[in-house]
Amino acid sequence: MKLCIFCSANQQIDPDFFQKARELGQWAAQNGHSIIFGGHDAGLMHSVSKAAKQAGALVIGVVPRRIEEMGRLSKWIDVHIPTEDLSDRKSLMMAQADAFIVMPGGIGTLDEFFTVLAATTLDYHHKPIFLYNMKGFWDSLIACLDDLHTKGVTRKDWHSYLHIVSSLEEIEEKLKIEN
Repeated sequence: MKLCIFCSANQQIDPDFFQKARELGQWAAQNGHSIIFGGHDAGLMHSVSKAAKQAGALVIGVVPRRIEEMGRLSKWIDVHIPTEDLSDRKSLMMAQADAFIVMPGGIGTLDEFFTVLAATTLDYHHKPIFLYNMKGFWDSLIACLDDLHTKGVTRKDWHSYLHIVSSLEEIEEKLKIEN
């Protein structure tokens, strides 16, 4: 499968998240999966892509022009897909991916997450989305989604199209069920 990974490109975050990113990259390669990511050379993006590449996975970087202009293009990319902007990047990543894994991240990660989640609610795709809730990172977002559902502003119960996971084993198990 092509696993699209949304995650932080920042360095000043919990060191455990870097370890989990490396484990995800290695696990993907060991299980014959490819990685699609945003092509940045820092943070969790760097960790997951480097680990995946070093373990033998195909690594696809979908990279906005601005990242390249900043000199931040990852060297751990087999297939480089340049894009004009973030909207193009999200569209291409969504089209290429078989599943999405959302690791800890900030505004950009949330933007990517909500784009694929909204597309699911409108039946643009039926690809699995995993919110990787390591160390409770996404607890406040989960509470927000529950609150939105309670207030009646979501189309259906969001639990029906989003998997909350806290381990690679859960991702692996749910991917087997989905396929």
